[in-house]
Amino acid sequence: MPSVILGQWLRGVWSVAFCVDPRCVRFLAVLLLVAVTGASGGVAFASDAPVPPPSSEAKIAQPLNDPALEARALKLGHELRCVVCQNQSIAESNAELAHDLMNLVRQMLQEGKSEAEIVAFLVERYGEFVLFQPPFDVRTLALWLGPFALALLAGWGLWRGISRRGHEAWRAPAALSEEERRRADELLRS
Repeated sequence: MPSVILGQWLRGVWSVAFCVDPRCVRFLAVLLLVAVTGASGGVAFASDAPVPPPSSEAKIAQPLNDPALEARALKLGHELRCVVCQNQSIAESNAELAHDLMNLVRQMLQEGKSEAEIVAFLVERYGEFVLFQPPFDVRTLALWLGPFALALLAGWGLWRGISRRGHEAWRAPAALSEEERRRADELLRS
C-alpha cells in the first residue's frame, strides 16, 4: 500500500514539475523509485520466498569437528550468494546446491586452501554473481554508482522542472479587486 501512495505522490510531483505525458511520468516515477530503493533493496521478488526445508534424501551440509575451521567456513559461507535462492547466502539457504557448495567450502578449507583461493574458485565457476560484495572495478562501476547517479539525475530533473515553472505557482494569490470581492459576496449569499 505505501508503494501505491508513493507512486501517486511521485506521479503528482512529476506532472506538476514537467507537465508531460502520463506515460513519461510513470517511467520517471519508476526510475526514481528504483534509484531510491537502491535498485532492488526495497522491492520484493518471487525468489525472495523462503526455500522449503530439504527433503529426507537431500544432502545436508555437515559441520566440521574443528570449531575454528567451522567458524571460517561459516564466515565464508555468509559472504557467498546461493545461486538458486539469490538473496540468501550458502550458509543460510536450504537449497541442495547451497549445501553442496557449503560442503565444498568446508572440504577446501580442510585441504588447507585459503579463503581467497576458495572465492576465486567459486567466482571462476559461477561468476561474480556468487559474491554478495562484488569488487569495485570497471565492470561493476554501474552496479556501485548507478543508484546514486539515478537519484542525482531524478533530483536534477525535479529541480529543473520546478525552476522552469517559475515561482508564480508558489506565491500567494493576488488580492481581490473590489469588483471581484462584490461578485464573490453575491455568489456566497445566493
